[in-house]
Amino acid sequence: MATRFLERLAGRAAGPRLPETLLLADRAVPLEVREHPTARRIVMRLAPGGDALRLTVPRRTPARTVLAFLERHRGWAEERLRAAGGRVAVAPGIRLPLRGEAFRLVHDPALRGARLEREGDVGVLRVGGEAPHLARRVRDLLKREARRDLQAAVDRHAATVGLLPRSLALKDTVSRWGSCTADRRLAFSWRIVMAPPAVLDYLAAHEVAHFREMNHAPAFWALCRSLCPETEAGRRWLKREGPGLHAYDFGP
Repeated sequence: MATRFLERLAGRAAGPRLPETLLLADRAVPLEVREHPTARRIVMRLAPGGDALRLTVPRRTPARTVLAFLERHRGWAEERLRAAGGRVAVAPGIRLPLRGEAFRLVHDPALRGARLEREGDVGVLRVGGEAPHLARRVRDLLKREARRDLQAAVDRHAATVGLLPRSLALKDTVSRWGSCTADRRLAFSWRIVMAPPAVLDYLAAHEVAHFREMNHAPAFWALCRSLCPETEAGRRWLKREGPGLHAYDFGP
C-alpha cells in the first residue's frame, strides 16, 4: 500500500514528490508512507533499530503536507534514531533491561530453564540449555514476567472501573504498546516488562480506561489519570525510551 501511495503522489501533475530516503542524524533512512482509511492525522514512528521512518497518513494527503510534517518533526526523528542505535543481539554478556533495571545475561548450560538472580547490587539473568536456544529462552521468560505484571495491573485497575477484561493477549507489536477492543479484549506488547514498573502500570491503566471511554477525549484522560497518577510520566517515557526496547533482537 505504501508503494502505491508514493506512485500516486509521483503521478500528480503539480507539487513536490516524496523522497525514498531521508538524511537523518547523518544516516540515510528509508521513508515508508502508508495511507490508512480511518486516519485523521499523520502519525510518525521509527522502525525497530532505526531501519526506516514510517508515516501513517489520511487518504489523499498532499505530498507537500507530508514534507512539511517531516520538517517540523525532524528533530524528533533524529533524536529517536540516535537513541535506537543499531540492533542488539540477545547474547551472553549483554545488559538486558527488565522492569527498568539492567540485568547481565549469563549462559549456564548446566542450568534447567532460566532464572533471575542477584550478585550484590547487580541483577543477573541466568539461562540454561544449548546456546542456539538462549535468545528464545530469554524471550519466553520475559513473556512470563510480562503476563504476570500486566495481569496484576489490569486486575487492579479493572476492579476500580467495575468491569472485567474478556481476555489478555501478548504480542510483539511495533506500532502500539497496547490495545483494547469494544468487548474489552486486551493486547499488550510483552516488551513493556522491560520498562520501569510505573510505565507498565500506566499502559495497563490506559487500556483499562478504554473499558469506559473508547476514545481519547478529555474524559478518557481524566479516568486514566485517576487510575494512574503517573500517566504523564509514563507517556513521556514511552515516547522517549520506548523505541529502544524494540532494538533487542530475539531472533525468529
